[in-house]
Amino acid sequence: MSSYLRPTELDEALQALAAGDRIIVAGGTDFYPARVGKPVDEDILDVTAIDGLRRIEPRGDHFHIGATATWTDLIRADLPDWFRAMKQAAREVGGVQIQNAGTIIGNICNASPAADGVPGLVALDASVVLGSVSGEREVPITEFVLGNRKTARKPDEMVLGLNIPVCGTDAKSAFLKLGARKYLVISIVMVSAVLEKAADGTVERLRIAVGSCSEVAKRLTALEADLVGKPADGGLAALVTEDHIAPLSPIGDVRGSAEYRSDAALTLVRRAIAELTE
Repeated sequence: MSSYLRPTELDEALQALAAGDRIIVAGGTDFYPARVGKPVDEDILDVTAIDGLRRIEPRGDHFHIGATATWTDLIRADLPDWFRAMKQAAREVGGVQIQNAGTIIGNICNASPAADGVPGLVALDASVVLGSVSGEREVPITEFVLGNRKTARKPDEMVLGLNIPVCGTDAKSAFLKLGARKYLVISIVMVSAVLEKAADGTVERLRIAVGSCSEVAKRLTALEADLVGKPADGGLAALVTEDHIAPLSPIGDVRGSAEYRSDAALTLVRRAIAELTE
């Protein structure tokens, strides 16, 4: 027989996870739709009543996004301009009702190849903070999301939040998403990019991550390296070639062929860079 637990203290939640497998639920926007018409027979751990997990705040050299912070919380938060890509992604997650209930952490833990939040977090070098009765550990998001519906979270752990290193004061970010229609759509291709310029106007650092074209969102590290030192102007986007997109491994499905996704990824990467250098 299933049980439902909604603790108000983090320690109580971690003790419950240590005692046996439980499904952690916050917004429930993935969990409950997958069980429409079916009895919920899993043991549930609802973490929404735990104090302090909904904060989005600066903490010295990084920003912290708590485990129960929603997409709407992110949209409304007073954050630096380099969070713009994440806010753009937040507005693409379902409708307003989903944004009000769904959490950023839930999107990461669901680990869909089309998860809207993952490319932006990969481009921002985010790390995932996990907690258990044994203590805390921090894992880069590229090592946390392991594949389709697979993460590095252990059964006795829960994700406490995300840590995002502070970018330079002039850093800018962009997010682009291609779908079959404008709203309420699963992505065909997503691109998130973060640009930091040197004093002479050249690229000091550029981070580009592509989603929906691999089992997990992938950084285009060869492209990033090739563009360092180049003028961060209108000609930068033209330097992106098909070879730079080659590390991706898109699949073909009802939303688009692998060839279409590769071509679209090339176009969106160029557009994202053009947007950042306008």
